[in-house]
Amino acid sequence: MNTDPAFPDLAARPVFITGGGSGIGAALTLGFLRQGARVAFVQRSDASAFCDAAERETGNRPLFLPCDISDMAALDQAIADAARAHGPARVLINNAANDQRHDTLSTAPADWDRLMAINLKAYFFAAQAVIPGMRDAGGGSVVNLTSISYMMGNAGYPVYTTANAGINGMTRSLAREFGPDRIRVNALAPGWVMTDKQRALWVQPDALAAHIDRQCLKDTLAPEDIVGGALFLASDASRMMTGQALVIDGGVVVTG
Repeated sequence: MNTDPAFPDLAARPVFITGGGSGIGAALTLGFLRQGARVAFVQRSDASAFCDAAERETGNRPLFLPCDISDMAALDQAIADAARAHGPARVLINNAANDQRHDTLSTAPADWDRLMAINLKAYFFAAQAVIPGMRDAGGGSVVNLTSISYMMGNAGYPVYTTANAGINGMTRSLAREFGPDRIRVNALAPGWVMTDKQRALWVQPDALAAHIDRQCLKDTLAPEDIVGGALFLASDASRMMTGQALVIDGGVVVTG
């Protein structure tokens, strides 16, 4: 059963999502489609079947643009193509990420560059690409998905957690710079969300049990649990909220 909150102002609003065809991104795409938004998304793998299913479920078809977001020229072109189809983005959801496990001593400069390109660089340049259109439209919302991993000081993916911390710093700086243009920039930090990828690659029963033990709320997080927060940050319901980090993690970390 769909339990998404309703934000009528998102109807027909152009939304651009990176990594919008799988995992958390797919749940976000469906959530915005249900609001009646005009959603375009990018990812590397083919998402045609997902688009068909999304249209059947919501009556609203997303625009899928194949793209490797570590290729900044391709990302810029995809954003321009989406703008021609739907109008300039009023909402940008920087969602795509790669939490590939790695350790410090075996990480090569090329590994650093590749992971930073996906997990931080693409966020900055996607924002750079949409902000002029948002400014011309009188405002917009950028939502940068980060993670609680860096807040917890997790080991096992140091470049990823470094990028997570950088996302929060970038979010605050862009919020300050573009606030006069009524462009809001916020971060959204999920906890350990049980996507298909996480279950296939990283979830071990003992580790999951230990993590849930740290949560105040003892249920596992699903991709759908992130949707309401993203819709809120995208909507005018949060019109005076910017430069902030919204955590949805079942109560692992404490902010404030």
